[in-house]
Amino acid sequence: MLFIDPDLPGRLGVSSRALTGAEVPWDVVSNAVWYSVLRPIAVGAMLTGTGYTLYSMRESILKSIRGALEASARGAGQNAGTRLDADVPIQWTIMAIAALVPPIVIIYQHFARSWTAAILAAAVMTVAGFFLCAVGGYLVGLVESSNQPVSGLTLCALVIAAVVMVAIGMRGAGGVAAVLGVASVVCCATCTSGSLIQDLKAGYLLGGTPWKMEVAEVLSIAVVSFFLLFPIMWLHEANLVTGGIGGRALPAPQAGLMAELAQGIVGGQIAWGLIVMGCALGVALIMIGAPSPMLIAVGMYLPLETTSAIFVGGLIKGLADIAAARAAARREDEAGAKAQFEERGTLLASGLIAGEAITGILLAVLFLRGIPSLTRVMTGRDTFAFVEPWGGWISLAAFALLAYVLIWIPIRKRVFASKDVSSVL
Repeated sequence: MLFIDPDLPGRLGVSSRALTGAEVPWDVVSNAVWYSVLRPIAVGAMLTGTGYTLYSMRESILKSIRGALEASARGAGQNAGTRLDADVPIQWTIMAIAALVPPIVIIYQHFARSWTAAILAAAVMTVAGFFLCAVGGYLVGLVESSNQPVSGLTLCALVIAAVVMVAIGMRGAGGVAAVLGVASVVCCATCTSGSLIQDLKAGYLLGGTPWKMEVAEVLSIAVVSFFLLFPIMWLHEANLVTGGIGGRALPAPQAGLMAELAQGIVGGQIAWGLIVMGCALGVALIMIGAPSPMLIAVGMYLPLETTSAIFVGGLIKGLADIAAARAAARREDEAGAKAQFEERGTLLASGLIAGEAITGILLAVLFLRGIPSLTRVMTGRDTFAFVEPWGGWISLAAFALLAYVLIWIPIRKRVFASKDVSSVL
């Protein structure tokens, strides 16, 4: 471990421990190793995984571009087969890119104070954004949009942009600003690509017209971008005492990592050895035929609380499939029953995700209105006495109840009507 990361003892405070005799807690050690050693290795593996994914998708990407150009040559929306095959003409997309890139160049120049750096950063943003959106959309099909590794894809664009800035001799605050500008645009683009692909899939299943959905997506994103700008500013200003966004009250670990990575590469302080080790790990995973090297790298990169939650969700899904299979076996249309169970379970889980997002917005509104805690407003205290000794057990019980609901409701709701489903749970 010391060979991989010689500065690890300093980050763990080993020298101060030798003076005071205090032991470093194991969670501090594990977090430091994960944050400073494992994550850079994961970033290198993600770079390799991204390149491999793009290479494996080369025929699909070229086929999609060729199909879009051929459809445009036939005429916008004409002779496209059916309305389900009519997309926004590729000429519109190219004109939109040509119209949006110059303003972004001006923004980059404002921060970087260099037209050369701004133009190169915009070029990296355009090319990297195109290919990483394709990779992000592909991964959404594997792990769903809620688990899309946006930060990993953004880090790939950030590393590429940082290397370009270093190659042209652009260092200091201007180079870091240009790199972060590329990362921010690519981040928004990959997020949008995953959401758009999910929406288009749902629209296809419901018989929607693609080009109408695409126009609606563009308009909605433009409106929402202005709407979300102000809550973010308000949250930052309301927490300036604790450091604002990225501070103690509103931590932003992914953004902090990207800022440190940009400063490290542009300033020449990045752990290139760990990045190269990660790239070698990615190559090894490809050579042994790992099902998805990118997902393995993402699992290394994400914190344990996130990966463990995904793992537990997979266990719940496995139990739900077993219960559904037992109940469906009693029906004549077994395949149809399983399909209905899948649809209802997905709808229920999606509703829980949406409800959590709405609750987060409501809590943010209460916070902006000066209400730090609903418990304090209703009871006059910040927390109840039973939370410390029993809070963990109560949360486990609530989680078990949630797992039961995710299994029980999809089976009960008219999927296996008139059948005894209690025996399968």
